[in-house]
Amino acid sequence: MKVRVLGCSGAIAKDCRTTSFLFGTKVLIDAGTGVGDLTLDEMQDIDHVFLTHSHLDHIAALPLMLDATGARRDKPIYLYGLQSTLDALKAHIFNDVIWPDFSQIPSIESPFLKFSPVEVGQQTLVNGMLIEALPAQHSVPALGYAVCQNGPCWVFTGDTGACPDLWLRVNQLNVGILVIETAFSKKERALALLSGHLDPQSMAEQLDHIDFDKVFPIYITHTKPAETELIMREIEQLNGMESHRRFEIHWLRAGQEFSL
Repeated sequence: MKVRVLGCSGAIAKDCRTTSFLFGTKVLIDAGTGVGDLTLDEMQDIDHVFLTHSHLDHIAALPLMLDATGARRDKPIYLYGLQSTLDALKAHIFNDVIWPDFSQIPSIESPFLKFSPVEVGQQTLVNGMLIEALPAQHSVPALGYAVCQNGPCWVFTGDTGACPDLWLRVNQLNVGILVIETAFSKKERALALLSGHLDPQSMAEQLDHIDFDKVFPIYITHTKPAETELIMREIEQLNGMESHRRFEIHWLRAGQEFSL
């Protein structure tokens, strides 16, 4: 299974793209601004998009991608997410005011977009990959995802604060790579808590929920561009703690590719 990081920043700036991951050539998890770096043919090849939640940095490229490729496709893109997430997109994006309703264009019978609600714990098999919706705790209803294909899973927390249920499930999975958000530095811990995000200290507290016999690389995503260096320095200091020496913790970068 090949995973390509299209975007993993918590905001836009030069060379910073917001969250999106491409699995093989057919499946996206989230559709942030990183999707805009794909060629038209690469975008046209995507058949399935799994959303963690409805916030703009995770959906921004989706309406534009549909507009760019819809007429070139012979089948719809399937959009997966919590029912509340899909409802938010219907009400606020695909509403014929902000953007055309591609779930009814060019016709209700043959649209460019089809909505496919999922629930926490649901597993969806697409293109030989088993994609499981994981629990998350954010300021809006949200998910993480585990993607598995004949081996260890790629696990993404999505945007989340403290979420014990997430770690209960992670401990049951064969994890190859964990991608975890850390949006704020320690000085903004109160803001992280208020907005359903993590800072380095609370991120480390979440890692303490992982069974001690589980060891896998961890990648930090969703850092704010102005604070990335500070956040990573604070995480490096945590790496010196006994409880975190077993993990290799890295900063995730757009353009990275992984094979699991």
